[in-house]
Amino acid sequence: MRSGIGLPAKTQGVLKALGLRKRMTTVYHPVSQSVAGQIMRIKELVDVKEVEKAMTKAQMRSARRPDPGFYVESRGIGELSENA
Repeated sequence: MRSGIGLPAKTQGVLKALGLRKRMTTVYHPVSQSVAGQIMRIKELVDVKEVEKAMTKAQMRSARRPDPGFYVESRGIGELSENA
């Protein structure tokens, strides 16, 4: 969620070890004591969730895509002159 810029080299090393190179990236790790310890060192920088199985890149991209919602139909030129 947050960047490691300006933080100590040790903290930046933990981010790198977990595979977090850029902000807002998603990585999957198995539940273990070593990963939990690394997450505790950077807990204020990340958002952690436990999931059943990892999503593929295509699945993550489609999950981030917003719903189509509303759209505006363009009016014809004839309709604009009639309303004026």
